[in-house]
Order: sequence, then C-alpha cells, then structure tokens
Amino acid sequence: MKSKITFHIPFSVLRLPGTSRAALLCVLFLLVLNSCKDNWLDVKPKKSLVVLSTLTDLQSLLDNSAVMNGNQNGVSPSMGEISADNYYLAYSDWQSAVEIERNCYLWSKQIFNGNTSLDWNRAYQAVYYANTALEDLEKITQDNSNQADWNNIKGSALFYRAYSFYALAEIFAPHYKAATAGSDLGIPLRMTSDLNEVSARATVQQTFDQVIADLKQAENMLPVTPLYKTRPSKTAVDALLARVYLSMGDYDNSLKYADSALGLYNSLMDYNTLSLTAAYPMARFNAEVIFQSILNSSSIWSSRHKVDPALYASYNASDLRQVLFFKTNTDGTKFFKGSYNAGTLFFCGLATDELYLVRAESRARKKDVNGALADLNFLLKSRFRTGTFVPVTAVDADDALTKILAERRKELIFRGLRWTDLRRLNEDSRFAMTLTRSLNGTAYTLSPLDPRYTLPIPDDVIAANPSIIQNQR
Repeated sequence: MKSKITFHIPFSVLRLPGTSRAALLCVLFLLVLNSCKDNWLDVKPKKSLVVLSTLTDLQSLLDNSAVMNGNQNGVSPSMGEISADNYYLAYSDWQSAVEIERNCYLWSKQIFNGNTSLDWNRAYQAVYYANTALEDLEKITQDNSNQADWNNIKGSALFYRAYSFYALAEIFAPHYKAATAGSDLGIPLRMTSDLNEVSARATVQQTFDQVIADLKQAENMLPVTPLYKTRPSKTAVDALLARVYLSMGDYDNSLKYADSALGLYNSLMDYNTLSLTAAYPMARFNAEVIFQSILNSSSIWSSRHKVDPALYASYNASDLRQVLFFKTNTDGTKFFKGSYNAGTLFFCGLATDELYLVRAESRARKKDVNGALADLNFLLKSRFRTGTFVPVTAVDADDALTKILAERRKELIFRGLRWTDLRRLNEDSRFAMTLTRSLNGTAYTLSPLDPRYTLPIPDDVIAANPSIIQNQR
C-alpha cells in the first residue's frame, strides 16, 4: 500500500532573472518564505499559480547553484562522511557539534530525535526543481531553433534528479547487492513536482534502475563540455555512471563509463605547480573538476575534525598531498584543507582523479594488472615532488587492487565517497573493517555489515507517513 509523503521545500534563494513570470515565481516563494520562522516550509507553494513558460526560465531554475550544486551550504548528504573513519573528534569538539552530527559520529541507533534532516530535504529539493523543469519543458514546442537548448535542459534535469537519488540511496538505503536489491527497501522516487502525490519507498533495484535510466537518457542530450562546471555534461553523465556502477560491483560497466568519460576529458593538475603555503591550495572549478557539487555544511568540517593519524602517516614524505591536503593545528593534529572547493565546504562532485581510480580498480578486478597500474601511476606521478616518484608495482591482480584501494582512500579523502566504499568493501572479507572510536573513555564500534551502515529515514518523514517503513538499526 502506498502512502503520502510530505516534502518541505525551501525556496529562499531562487534567482530567475529575465521574465515577468520568473519574477512572479520568485516573489511568490519569498512571500511564502516570509510567513515561516524557518528555512524549511510548512506551507506548500502553489505551483499552479506560476508557469515557467520559456527555456530561459527553465535554464535559470536549474542554474540555481545554491539548490542544485550546494554552492552556499551544500546539497549532497554528509551524514555518511560524518560517520566514516577519515577523522576523529576530541570530546569537547564532539560536545559542541549539533545533535545529528554527534549521533552520526557514534553510530547511534537514533540519529534525529525529532530534528529535521537537511541531508534529506536539500537533496529532495533538487529533485523537486528537476521535476518542475521536466514537466514545464514538455509544454514548450521543440524546433530547429531551440533544439539544443531544449535538450540541454531536459538532460540537465534528468542528471540532477539521478545525482540526488543516488546520493540519497547511499545514505538512506542498504548497499546495493544484486541478490537482495529486488526486496531491500530503497528511497521514495519522486517523479513529479506534485507535492500531494502519494509516494512510497521503492526497492533498491528500482532506485538504481531509475538512476541509470535517467542518466542514460540524459547522456546524448548534453554537451561534452558545459558552459559552467555547475552544469551537467555528457562527461559528467559518464563519470556518474562509472561511480554508480562501481558501487554496484558491476566492473564491466564501471570500466566502460570511466573510460568513456576520460576519453572526453582527462585533465590532471600537476601538484608541483600549486602553492604549498596557501590556506586552501585547491582552486574551485580547477582543471580536474567535471561537475561541481558540495557536501552539506557541518560544524565538524569547519573547525573541529582531526585527521586520522594512521591515514596521515600513510602518505609518502615525497607525496605533495601530505602538504597540500592537510594543515597542522597548534596541538599537532591535522586538519583537512584540500577540498576542491577552496574552503571548508567539501567538494563531492565529479573529477578526473576519481575516474582514473575507478578505471584502475575496475581493471584490477578484471585481472588487467598492467592497465590498472598504468592508470594508478599516471595519477600518482602528478601528486609527487618532481623526480621522486617510483612507480607502483604489483605481484598480481589482488596486490594491485589492494594498492589501488589504499590510494583511492588517500586521494579521495573527504569527497563524500568513503561511506560508500566502506559499505561495498565490507562485502569482501579481504577488505572488511571494524570501525572504532574512543570518546571520553568509552569505546564505540561498527562491525562490517552492521545495519547501522544504513541511516534512518528522518523522524518527521516517518511521522507524516506512518506506512513508510523505517530502516532497522
């Protein structure tokens, strides 16, 4: 039986210049916003009062980078990264964090305790915008003069929806396993902008099928190179498909799409050209960025986190990432400064370094040791001080895979990928890990395959939709 699900949609930062209807939309949302005490609306906007009637209107809607890319406070769920093992907190810093972050850090069974989930709301807000664009686009006739713009809008909206669905699934649904995906509960798949539409949790299989279907439909509608890195592109579609298929354990397709994306764009930065003394040395929209997306903001990221000492020590002394990624605090601990967003908001979008690692891992899993090491060494050479890099070697495919996974963790630290990697690698006894934390004299553990690797559906969603089944933790 399907149940009705309510989504609280914030519209505080719409920017729709250029048309009176777009201006009306902005005014309408601001009026509704001003009637609320908080950023998350309890009043549903009356979308029927406003029609986005031109391609310019729709492009402006999707160009709202605060909503679609998270360029102000984030958009992609951060609870997985908060729950992961790249860092630790001092007790006083843990006490100062907000309740949801404190609970995620300790892998508590109860996370929200009545608090609103920005991870849920912001991602579904982006889905709402995408669905709005898709629906209003169908009212605009295609012709030779507007075909490219029409296709770009449709492809972009499909990409944004897929990006959010996948990000949500990696937090609020169990890890994809082919044997159980048809029965495991996934996420609600909101496919229209009708906030009154009845909805229910799809299965994990249905969730991933929808993500892949949206991306494959978008692929040939988008340009290879976008005007701005906040906009989707064919390269971004292939890069996201590579990420999705890797998480599913479909290495044929992760290899296929990583290879396709790198065939379209393969630029790497030479870290020797970057400032070793800059506060944040990685430029926003740098040469490796394919698509810009930001993890939801957290007080933990801004000042409190301390990088895991063993992880920091795993970087070679000649590895420039040890200098460029980390700052030494006054107490000798390390703080991450290497975000590809040049600040304390963490980049979690798509970039070429990830693609080289996806292709390397996929090749290693397919027993192509030479190809896997070629990708890994090509990437690492750009990370080491000039003249110091010694190519990685391996005795067999398993050895190559182990080394690639170690470098994946070091290269993609705080990219929002570690939680997914833990979930998928825990399925393999060679790489399964028991996570441990110590806080104020108490030890906490998270064993491989623990149900707490799936975060709970937010309390307010369950309260409004009693038939939505909660994740068991």
